[in-house]
Amino acid sequence: MLKLGIIGATGYVGAEIVRLLALRDDIKITTVVSNSFAGQPFSNIYPSLRGIYDNFCDTLDMDEISEKADYFITALPHGVSASVIPGLLEKGKRVIDHSGDFRFRDVKVYEKWYKVTHNAPDLISKAVYGLPELYRNDIKTASLVADPGCYPTCSILGIAPALKNGIVSHQDIVINAVSGVSGAGRKSELAYSFCETDENFKAYGIGNHRHTPEIEQELSLICGKPVMVSFTPHLAPLKRGMLVTSYLNLNSQMSPTDIHSLYEDYYRNEPFVRIMPLGQFPEIKYVAGSNYIDIGIAVDHRLNKLIVISALDNLGKGSAGQAVQALNIMAGFEETKGLLTSGLYL
Repeated sequence: MLKLGIIGATGYVGAEIVRLLALRDDIKITTVVSNSFAGQPFSNIYPSLRGIYDNFCDTLDMDEISEKADYFITALPHGVSASVIPGLLEKGKRVIDHSGDFRFRDVKVYEKWYKVTHNAPDLISKAVYGLPELYRNDIKTASLVADPGCYPTCSILGIAPALKNGIVSHQDIVINAVSGVSGAGRKSELAYSFCETDENFKAYGIGNHRHTPEIEQELSLICGKPVMVSFTPHLAPLKRGMLVTSYLNLNSQMSPTDIHSLYEDYYRNEPFVRIMPLGQFPEIKYVAGSNYIDIGIAVDHRLNKLIVISALDNLGKGSAGQAVQALNIMAGFEETKGLLTSGLYL
């Protein structure tokens, strides 16, 4: 039985991890850490889990919680994770971190975009970017896995086959993305209140969203050339879900059929990547509540552009589900265990 601790468990990502794992017969969640709700039953905070997971929340006492678990998933704000994780690793624990603290290979890039000084730069080289479709073998043996951001996951997986096979230019890539409100986390800010988001749709982080360099880093590694993207995220009046539209310049004339076949071949053995039939395109309701990412392609023949539509659940494949997928890989479980559920649709 794998013993798991979740630090930062009462945010939406932490709660989704608990929901996904609470009834597993091979994993026991032995500690849920929340300084804000310490001493309270987890099911008081999320009553949907009453009778399913009623354990009390712990405070962040490193000595105490490290005795309770061998694996930890940290769902803490950026900057905080890098202060907590070194202590866990020193005690021989294996960690999946959902913050941005260990996603970057260059600490200077992280510090520039996140506007904080990194507290554990020596660990960056030891961290594995937790996108199984790209780094599955590295995840298997990693002691520290950096759970990718939701926008980067949806963008990278949509673009990777075309870029890896050299059918598109690595320059002038444009990405427009839309996310549900839960992507902002469980916080009380005016911008995310009901009256501000209902029947509204807006762009934010224009030209400076911190997921931009994460996308650029991984796309550059895929094609071996420096990639810069124009990335614009948008907030939609949805609880959960994400849809990304990427525009790429084709290097030569190609038929949609050939490109579609290329995408199918690239992801043929990936259990959570679904390539839509040619002429059909992803919708958020197909994937919300699941760990799937759906991808559809089209060609704008007038401009010789490849248009890629990708959709996932920002709380599923975009965060909690992907963390569980990585945990399965690290622990030697079936990678799909506990994750083969369809989108909610309604």
